[in-house]
Amino acid sequence: MSQSKPVLPQNDNVAHALAGAGGGILSMALTYPLITLSTRAQVESKRAETAFLAAVQHIIAREGVSGLYSGLSSALFGISVTNFVYYYWYEWTRAFFEAAAVRAGRASKKLTTVESMIAGAIAGSATVILTNPIWVVNTRMTARRNTGEAEKPSDTKEGQDATLPSPVSAPSTEKKQKRPSTLATLLDLLKTEGPQALFAGVVPALVLVINPILQYTLFEQMKNAVERRRRVTPTVAFFLGAVGKLFATSITYPYITVKSQMHVAKAGDKKEGVTEALKRVIREEGYAGLYKGIGPKVTQSVLTAAFLFAFKDVLYEQTVRLRGTVAKKAIAA
Repeated sequence: MSQSKPVLPQNDNVAHALAGAGGGILSMALTYPLITLSTRAQVESKRAETAFLAAVQHIIAREGVSGLYSGLSSALFGISVTNFVYYYWYEWTRAFFEAAAVRAGRASKKLTTVESMIAGAIAGSATVILTNPIWVVNTRMTARRNTGEAEKPSDTKEGQDATLPSPVSAPSTEKKQKRPSTLATLLDLLKTEGPQALFAGVVPALVLVINPILQYTLFEQMKNAVERRRRVTPTVAFFLGAVGKLFATSITYPYITVKSQMHVAKAGDKKEGVTEALKRVIREEGYAGLYKGIGPKVTQSVLTAAFLFAFKDVLYEQTVRLRGTVAKKAIAA
């Protein structure tokens, strides 16, 4: 009688990718108003109103509560694709390193700091290239810098951004202005600026791959340290994810500001490189200009990452359990 081959463990890349996508959707939906506030602060002029509470009041007065969720649909689509791609490639690279560790006879399969950074770089680069067009459209919708939405100089003082309402009450007709859909924004962008506009800001986005590298490397090392003493629960993952994201976002924020400004630059605007954009902001607004909107952005990033890691573990367990149930039913049938 022939001896049966040993059953190899199933590849969990897709399970991790689905869990990451689901966790991203849930965490993004919970924190999206903070994204709206930080994005508008990043792209507005230096003399525009940026106080947190004042910005909230102005957006609600001009656009209603729904104004805090401008571009939410494209953001949810974007974060689901982004997280799916990122976690798929991250787990694929992790599995590669773990298999190499086994072949080399290493005592532990846990990723080293360098391996975590390489995995993050591969996953992050693949994600940026595939999803940058989604985030260009989303940033335009969030900042109200759509090509089809004309600015109203008469309603805006010199030096004040037309994407934010003036302290003076806006006309009632402006409140009722219909915002273009995600598809309309995309088509208008392609018509007026061409496909190359979808890759605006891709260079700072690639530089920003260092953000998830820092975040996930710190998270993995902290998680490994905790696992030596206790089980990592969703609550523990929540706080570890928060610490990792706080560290990464604080360091890379100037590039986030530049990337947002590149996303809303129109066809007639002067094209700038990353270095030129950084120098311009510093020249016009000082170093503080590189950190516009950092308060709501750091808050949003930390909460999103924390919720993501907490949700992801739960969703991953449910995905694996569901897969097992389906497999058993298939065998029984």
